Amino acid sequence: MSKTTTLVEAQGVTVHFGQRMVLDHVDLAVHQGEIVTLIGPNGAGKSTLVKVMLGLQQPNHGQVKSRPGIRVGYVPQKLSIDPVLPLTVRRFLTLTHRCGEARLAESLQEVGAGHLIENQMATLSGGETQRVLLARALLREPQLLFLDEPIQGVDVTGQSELYDLISRLRDERRCGILMVSHDLHLVMARTDRVFCLDQQVCCTGHPEQRRAQGPGGGEQIIAGPLDGLAPYTHHHHQQADKNGWCGSCQEGQRDG
Repeated sequence: MSKTTTLVEAQGVTVHFGQRMVLDHVDLAVHQGEIVTLIGPNGAGKSTLVKVMLGLQQPNHGQVKSRPGIRVGYVPQKLSIDPVLPLTVRRFLTLTHRCGEARLAESLQEVGAGHLIENQMATLSGGETQRVLLARALLREPQLLFLDEPIQGVDVTGQSELYDLISRLRDERRCGILMVSHDLHLVMARTDRVFCLDQQVCCTGHPEQRRAQGPGGGEQIIAGPLDGLAPYTHHHHQQADKNGWCGSCQEGQRDG
């Protein structure tokens, strides 16, 4: 993609906590209108990289360049709310963003959560909470969305629906999306680019659905266990195996 479409770019980002290396010279860019999925095992540095790209964490070396004046939305990995705290969805959405009733309703409707506006946050299911968090991010009219494991705590059906919703938001808003996932062996079929991270960028590429001959000689898609998900292949550095998987991805396949 053209540099003119670049929304944010990490260049040689290195982060260490004492003697522990967390990120080692990581390069990653997100462009307008694309979904980039960041995968890797636990402790790979995925959430740290997101914090650096958001400006919440300073790297020890390297830099992050963002489009001037860019509007950013962020959906955290999880949200902890005291169950005795009386906090409705309406109140939660206005804690950090002042807006009118119409805008609140529109944002919730856009993510399929309009009926939850008077519900208590502490009573929401995992999928409902993620939709409300997404609605809060959309109130900023973001050009770039950061989603840190958006299907955390969501059941299988809800995961598929959320992936569909995220893809639709990208299509309608033409925003860039950087999404973190802990799954190494499955990524969204609609993802434009995949980065496998394990302190360093182990490999990167475009996801492809595997195809096979179907009944009658026609071509059929071999899909993953969720609608909208499919195995991916990619092309990368010399440590890849014959199927195009790097060491971290191979380890992830065994773990999965």
